[in-house]
Amino acid sequence: MEPNLSADFTLPAWLPDAVRLYLDHTEDGVSLRELARREGVAASTVMRQVRRYEARRDDPLVDEALAALARAQDMRAGPGFDRDRTSKESDDMTAPIRPTPVTLDEAGIAREGRRVLRRMAEPGAVMAIAPDMDKAAVLRAASDGRMVQTAVLERGVAQAFALKDWIVIHKTQGRLTTYEITAPGRAALRRLVEEEDRRRMAHHSGLAEAATPFAAQHADWTEREIDSGEGLRRARFNLAESPVAVLARRRDKDGKVFLEPDLVQAAERLREDFELAQMGPRVAQNWDRFLTGGDRGGFRGEAGRAEGPAAARDRVAAALRDLGPGLGDVALRVCCFLEGLEIAEKRMGWAARSGKIVLRIALQRLRRHYDETYGRAGPLIG
Repeated sequence: MEPNLSADFTLPAWLPDAVRLYLDHTEDGVSLRELARREGVAASTVMRQVRRYEARRDDPLVDEALAALARAQDMRAGPGFDRDRTSKESDDMTAPIRPTPVTLDEAGIAREGRRVLRRMAEPGAVMAIAPDMDKAAVLRAASDGRMVQTAVLERGVAQAFALKDWIVIHKTQGRLTTYEITAPGRAALRRLVEEEDRRRMAHHSGLAEAATPFAAQHADWTEREIDSGEGLRRARFNLAESPVAVLARRRDKDGKVFLEPDLVQAAERLREDFELAQMGPRVAQNWDRFLTGGDRGGFRGEAGRAEGPAAARDRVAAALRDLGPGLGDVALRVCCFLEGLEIAEKRMGWAARSGKIVLRIALQRLRRHYDETYGRAGPLIG
């Protein structure tokens, strides 16, 4: 859908201050000294910020976003605005006209940031996009070397991430450009998750359980609240890695891995579909309630042909129904909600250290479900 670039357009609230200065200078013709007086800083500071974003126009996402914001400002200025310079620049630009971040509000950026940056924080994860792609995809190398798609996002969201310095170009290969998460992007992810937890706690005071203290080196631990039929509950997870990936590295005394690569792939298939399902209009789908008591099997996808997020919801629902009580619970909690095994055992009242055995059984059943339903090559994600 094309952005609504109406005459009453205002720059989005989430836009970095440096971008505003760049647009004021390059599009509205405000001098650097005037901007410096307005902001109460040295003119050299404003000049560095303006030059920085000018240099960043080599990034196709940044260039597209700035060009779209400039067009919006032209339309806001009305018919009396002198467009000689901006029209010439627009004619010279190579960036295609696409849906842009001007249509996203701050809440939308935060919501997508929590969802997508978490996947980009995983080891080896990159975001891939090309000029002819309306959406970007987050990819990560699986244990067998193949690239696994873990998230899909709108092109406008990717543009916003680039403007906010959350992602940076990793590599350009032909028409395909890949991005990786930056240090500011990781910091933003921690802040966004913490803000969401505080917001929910403010509305549901007393319902959240205290997190179990846990510390680990080389991990990016945070907490998240998950809605269930009995209220909110807190889960602690590693932003950089899933519990299944951690368990897959463990070996017994004979050196044999605890989870074979095909079991890890089955877990990733479920997680890919779960993440894609959150993009649809039913983003608040209560999967935990779907697995409890009389609500089991009550899930129904949208009528008609299911595509994209709707198809992903159907695939998740079918897999959980096939796993049944217990196995479906542990698969959902560990593979999708990223709960640690100790927390999952406590939630379900299981004996200590029994969760990994049940999880392995669940993944064996899940692998059989995928093989029998879609074959070894499917289902295709997205």
